[in-house]
Amino acid sequence: MKPEQLVDLAIEAMGHAYSPYSGYSVGAALLCEDGTVYQGCNIENATFTPTICAERTAFFKAIYDGKRSFKAIAVCGGKDGKITGAFPPCGVCRQVMREFCKDDFMIYMIGADKSYEAHTLAEILPFSFSAAEHMAE
Repeated sequence: MKPEQLVDLAIEAMGHAYSPYSGYSVGAALLCEDGTVYQGCNIENATFTPTICAERTAFFKAIYDGKRSFKAIAVCGGKDGKITGAFPPCGVCRQVMREFCKDDFMIYMIGADKSYEAHTLAEILPFSFSAAEHMAE
C-alpha cells in the first residue's frame, strides 16, 4: 500500500472522532505487515483520563484481532474536523508503537494539504526500549 492510500484512510477515520470537549478530531490508519489496515479515531470523555487517541484505537483493534506485525501508520488531526497541520503522536502512543514495532516502523504525519512528513519510530522515540529488550534483562 502506498503512503497516499494510508493518508486517505486516516483522513476518513478522522470523520469518526468523538471530540465534543476539545473540538480536536484525530484519525489514524495502521498498516499491518500482511496488508490489513485498521482505522482509529480519538474518543474523548468528560473526565479526559479515559480519553483514547486515534493511534491507540487502531492498534488495539488490530491487536484484538491477533495482529502483531506492523509496517506503518498515518495520522492526521485538527480543530473542527479540519486538518490543521502535521503533528507527531503523543508519548503514550509512541510507547504503544514501540511495544509492537521495530525501529523502522514508519509514521506519516499528515499536513493540511494532504502532504505528509515521514519519520521512523526510532526518529520520534529515541533512547526507547522494547518489551523484547526488557524481557532479556
